[in-house]
Amino acid sequence: MSGNEPKPLSAVAPNTWAFLRDPMIAPAGFRDYDARWRHPEEINLAGVEALGLGLATQIFEAGAGPDIVVGCDYREYSAAVKTALILGLVRGGATVRDIGPAVTPLAYFARAHLGVGPVAMVTASHNPNGWTGVKMGLRAPLTHGPLEMARLREIVLSGAGVERPGGRVVRERGVGAVWLDELAARGPLKRRLRVVCATGNGAAGVFAPELLARLGAEVVPLHATPDYAFPAYNPDPEAPEMLRDMGRAVREAGADLALGFDGDGDRCGVVDETGHAIFADRIGVLLARDWAKAHPGARFLADVKSTGLFASDPELLAAGAVVEYWKTGHSHMKARMAETGALAGFERSGHLFLGPPLGRGYDCGLTAAVEILRMLDRREEMTLSALAATLPCTWATPTLSPPCPDGEKRAVLARIVADLQAMAAAGGALGGRRIERIVTVDGARAMLEGGDWTLVRASSNTPNLVIVCESMESEARLRAILADLDRVVRRQEEVGDYDRTF
Repeated sequence: MSGNEPKPLSAVAPNTWAFLRDPMIAPAGFRDYDARWRHPEEINLAGVEALGLGLATQIFEAGAGPDIVVGCDYREYSAAVKTALILGLVRGGATVRDIGPAVTPLAYFARAHLGVGPVAMVTASHNPNGWTGVKMGLRAPLTHGPLEMARLREIVLSGAGVERPGGRVVRERGVGAVWLDELAARGPLKRRLRVVCATGNGAAGVFAPELLARLGAEVVPLHATPDYAFPAYNPDPEAPEMLRDMGRAVREAGADLALGFDGDGDRCGVVDETGHAIFADRIGVLLARDWAKAHPGARFLADVKSTGLFASDPELLAAGAVVEYWKTGHSHMKARMAETGALAGFERSGHLFLGPPLGRGYDCGLTAAVEILRMLDRREEMTLSALAATLPCTWATPTLSPPCPDGEKRAVLARIVADLQAMAAAGGALGGRRIERIVTVDGARAMLEGGDWTLVRASSNTPNLVIVCESMESEARLRAILADLDRVVRRQEEVGDYDRTF
């Protein structure tokens, strides 16, 4: 023990002398692939500095340094958190390539543009104000997965960070302009599309409206001015509140569609010209159809929350597309993309990953927006709702989030998985559909007869479980499946009540 170990929460309290002097870090903030804490309740600035020192130590340990790209999202305290992180990185001998306030995919792009492997993006993503965190990686296009996060946690919490000479900061200017040039490089659209651009007052408002205008779209901005109070709602294009507002704006503006971005710009949500949301996984099937035709036999990834259409869509099957369902989480998806050479990857939450030759292998909400608009551009006068109607009809819940404490959700999930496996072994059913098998690559995805399915998993970044259900038959069947799954989940007393309306 070095004596520099971060103190547990019980040992360092806000508004004390020790709080300004000693690092305080809640161990639970080191999650599967991101680090997230409530600030300053769970991490203070001295703790962020210790995190930076630990990350620098990990970079040198992996032979990946000394340079590292660093940026931050648009929150009142993000610049202070970034400064503390940079101080720790510099103490550890890193050369910090500071791109300033940014969105996460801009930080990923900067790795390629500057020829740097490591990255640390200060962001709480779509978490509400009061949260902070870091998305980090050692080698492009990858970001930390469970093994890297476990090693970083060990270094930081044991006080094993190593100080090295030579650390410095280089201010990088103009990277955002180069990034926008690349995103718009294929030139303007042929169609004049009217697009609601919704950013929830997050950092994407600095980039997305300009990009869409450069593509030739008529942009209708919606809460596009950055405001770290998030006065309208938290920027999360999977949340019903934001989707409803996007739908209202589309109808009022007579727009062709709305595109919504989360707080750090790596996800994109879609609402059609009638004001109805189209879940990102269904948009993904439409995109995959186009790419599968251009790349016969292409391999795709879809996260376990995504629609069963990736496996059953007639057009994808006819093109010989190979689809693998994989773990939810941007780091898991990027790693699997690199391992398998997949052409593209899709997450129901709105992450889109493009591998060579389409992209650089990372997730980007603005790239997703460009590809969606170009897909419409190829259809001449076809509306988005008409294009979506070419997909086989399914009924799906939104992503539901039963609360469950961080420290208990893994054990709770394990019991739920065991219950579902026992039901399957006994020939049990959900919603009147026999359970054919349980896929446990990430939680439990119960595959039901007729192509229906349901998923329960533990959220990687927030204290809750995640539930998604889909029926190929009807809304009534969907509700029956959800009702039966809810009874299984609610056997666990640690699981709280949650909104099941949709």
